[in-house]
Amino acid sequence: MTFKQFDFVNFVSGKWAIPVLYRLIVTVMDVRFGVLKRSMGSITQKELTKQLRAFESLGLVQRTVYPEMPLQVEYRVTALGAPLKPTQHSLAD
Repeated sequence: MTFKQFDFVNFVSGKWAIPVLYRLIVTVMDVRFGVLKRSMGSITQKELTKQLRAFESLGLVQRTVYPEMPLQVEYRVTALGAPLKPTQHSLAD
């Protein structure tokens, strides 16, 4: 197991990591932050932001900011995160 793999295993062991990643993977379009937060139930804004930033730093998620008022932020799974889809589906079953 490489260091990056070890980091990823530790990372996804958090309470919200897998549910957030699953939500992003099964959604076929870009997801706005507010929509994602509402779909996650009791997750706090702080925790969701933390998870999304961590996914972004790993290259699993792309963040797009639209400079309008109010500020719009959308997230999508990258090509690096897409191969995790079968794993996420099996975890959901």
